[in-house]
Amino acid sequence: MSALFPYALTTGSVTVRVSVSFQGETSDPSANRWFWIYHIRIENDGDRDIQLISRRWEITDGRGAINVVEGLGVVGEQPVIAPGAAFDYVSGCPLGTPSGRMVGSYGMVDDSGRQFRIGIPDIPLLGPAVSR
Repeated sequence: MSALFPYALTTGSVTVRVSVSFQGETSDPSANRWFWIYHIRIENDGDRDIQLISRRWEITDGRGAINVVEGLGVVGEQPVIAPGAAFDYVSGCPLGTPSGRMVGSYGMVDDSGRQFRIGIPDIPLLGPAVSR
């Protein structure tokens, strides 16, 4: 795993790499609001175009409460990723606790119309006061 993307998961010929950083300047612990930015790279090592159609996240806060987030695409896009190419995006995650986790999957379709899911690695969300 690279230093830029410390979390990675490969499903078939697609690898999802993730980096995450706590955002102290946009967090407000006195209001029980902690915020992280995550950068995702989806790499297509297969021999067909693939398109990201949907996402499903399970976000667990430090108390164990799970919030499921589902929807079409990511950051308003449903990108097509050619063989040997990658798609990057950045998004954010607020929590009501100083720690938590995110894990999920993407719904994909290849250029033959075959639908499949790829996993997103388990991502720890650790604020500055949480021991690593």
